Amino acid sequence: MQIGEVAERTGLSLRTIRHYEEVGLLPESERSPGGFRLYGEAAVQRLLLVKQMKPLDFSLDEMRDLIEVRDRLASPRLSQRTRTQLLERVHTYRSLVEHKLDTLEQRVQTARAFHDQLTSETAP
Repeated sequence: MQIGEVAERTGLSLRTIRHYEEVGLLPESERSPGGFRLYGEAAVQRLLLVKQMKPLDFSLDEMRDLIEVRDRLASPRLSQRTRTQLLERVHTYRSLVEHKLDTLEQRVQTARAFHDQLTSETAP
């Protein structure tokens, strides 16, 4: 599919998709004979994963690493040792996500309290 369809399916801008390709979050796309970028379903799924990580303030390096870990785990030819090591890295990221969620929940609670305060102060 062309970049416009990928943008529509992911809710990301063309510019963002190109940027993610440039910084290595997305493999370099194939090109049509006319020079248009072409993407497959795997690219869409990867972009949706990046879209989930972005609001949690993952760095580009963390995003790249987690994508690499997930890609490697999909390989059927991993040794048990390598699989265990990769799963430990996924567990580390899951713990990081839990911490980030706790932080976000605290921020939401603070924002709601502030909203409630403003509402009560301005109520007639």
